[in-house]
Amino acid sequence: QVQLVESGGGLVQAGGSLRLSCAASGSFFSINNMGWYRQAPGKQRELVAVITSGGITNYADSVKGRFTISRDNTKNTVYLHMNSLKPEDTAVYYCNADLGLTRWYSEDYWGQGTQVTVSS
Repeated sequence: QVQLVESGGGLVQAGGSLRLSCAASGSFFSINNMGWYRQAPGKQRELVAVITSGGITNYADSVKGRFTISRDNTKNTVYLHMNSLKPEDTAVYYCNADLGLTRWYSEDYWGQGTQVTVSS
């Protein structure tokens, strides 16, 4: 069974840092794009950052310069390093990955979500 398992959320004061991790496990042929999304109460889920299999990254404007996405392909893991956290970063953060189940077919998978709370 393919799954994404997240860790690293928690409570932090404004200006602090956190690192989120997400590991893909199970049987799959490849991992294509991996990314992080977040959803705050009463708001739609939004893209935070994405990284391709080749390491090309893209960020939401609201986190540029503060967050860094990276991946370790040997561990099937994607990370989100969050610095200079603000109260408006408070949300449930979800890992997302496009997993190649065969050479020709891929599916989108989501992690269970991890809460990040930034206090002022």
